[in-house]
Amino acid sequence: MTVTLIPGATTLAQLHDIWSGEKPARLDPSSHGAIRDAAEMVSKAAAGEEAVYGINTGFGKLASVKIAAQDVATLQRNLILSHCCGVGDPLDVATARLMMVLKLLSLGRGASGVAMSTVEILEAMLAKGVTPVIPSQGSVGASGDLAPLAHMAAAMIGEGEAVFGTARMPAGDALSRAGITPIVLRAKEGLALINGTQFSTACALVGLWGAWENAATSVVTCALSTDAIMGSTAPLQDAIHTLRGHAGQIAVARAQRALMEGSEIRESHVDGDTRVQDPYCIRCQPQVTGAAMDLLHFAGRTLETEANAVTDNPLVLVDDGLIVSGGNFHAEPVGFAADQIAVAVSEIGAIAQRRVALMVDPTLSFDLPPFLTPDPGLNSGLMIAEVTTAALMSENKHLANPCTTDSTPTSANQEDHVSMAAHAARRLLKMNANLNVILGVEAMCGVQGIEFRTPLQTSAPLKATMKILRAEIPTIEKDRYMAPSIEAAGELVASGTLTASIHLPAYVKGHAE
Repeated sequence: MTVTLIPGATTLAQLHDIWSGEKPARLDPSSHGAIRDAAEMVSKAAAGEEAVYGINTGFGKLASVKIAAQDVATLQRNLILSHCCGVGDPLDVATARLMMVLKLLSLGRGASGVAMSTVEILEAMLAKGVTPVIPSQGSVGASGDLAPLAHMAAAMIGEGEAVFGTARMPAGDALSRAGITPIVLRAKEGLALINGTQFSTACALVGLWGAWENAATSVVTCALSTDAIMGSTAPLQDAIHTLRGHAGQIAVARAQRALMEGSEIRESHVDGDTRVQDPYCIRCQPQVTGAAMDLLHFAGRTLETEANAVTDNPLVLVDDGLIVSGGNFHAEPVGFAADQIAVAVSEIGAIAQRRVALMVDPTLSFDLPPFLTPDPGLNSGLMIAEVTTAALMSENKHLANPCTTDSTPTSANQEDHVSMAAHAARRLLKMNANLNVILGVEAMCGVQGIEFRTPLQTSAPLKATMKILRAEIPTIEKDRYMAPSIEAAGELVASGTLTASIHLPAYVKGHAE
């Protein structure tokens, strides 16, 4: 089903729906008038004698070179081909399609000066499944994501490569098989297509959605861990968190308390518990993961704004009768948002890893057997699974260092400060994959620990989660080849399957209440 988008008013939920279902999208017809008006202004400027940057001049450091009217189309084609300098593994199809949708939204604001034919070919490619092959490296997030977007634009003119169906082939062949005619770029169209933050924003959005899934899952895995160690739920009392007032902290505490309601394990030690306090990784989960969720919501608002923004250059201001150069292509907001997401992902993993360590350490885990094996010594149980989580936690800490604080001049110092937003956004994929495994191992430990509490039973929601995990990963009774179990646990987290039966509040799941 094709999703109709209103430029300037598209939501993260709509974009997630398009991305997750690889759905086609088109602009609402109400945007067409503004697109045509801007294109007419560009056509007049291209035919005139006055030099207008990007329309009848060279680019970047070559902006002072005037281009003859008969060479304008060649200028745009040369621009695209010369900027196809991306390297590295290609974007996955779903993210590449999201990037195309974001470019549609930007062009749809009617300030880019492209013809309707340019909009229509993007819509046709989305509808018929022609996806440009977009190398993932080559952007510094400054004058737009130039190299990645150039590869997208190249496919639109029949150059480069594309995926059609499941096959990778020359873009011209893919367009032909889909019954789409390549476009001939008009004045400014090449520049409009490659200036912009759509690569960085698409990658950051995918990172955000993965982080939200992990953050929500961590509330469930922490509840499992708390019951496994017979931890106290007193620190989850609502009054504690409302006194501080942070939305994420309040939401996490309420969600975890609801998940554990009815647990016999919890009730068995409510009265007469001699332990004064649990370690921070249990007691401060609402404060830590709640703060991370607040960061994710803030980043989400930034990325929603950016998804609806016009970020190419120059801009066609139809109402003012002006075509003006600016700097909306600079991806600093996206870079900052991605850096915030990275910090949140790192911290969710850091506190979860300490819960894994808590459960396998017999000096800390309150009567659980060492490394959660029924026959320690002969068996090592989850000893090295915990080490794996430590390795991934450490890697995420390194990856969480900010990217936006790094800058290097490019284009003969014309672009002398860059955002590195593409780097900031791309690294989120790896970080979320690492966190999937950390939380998957925590779930394995939590479920194994709760089983040692039999005949005491956990709550109904946590039982449902345990059933899901045990359908894929059997109880560890004696040592076995562990890698497949760890991989399966990570997949359960990444796919959302582990928490599919759990009701969580909207704020925890990543949608504003």
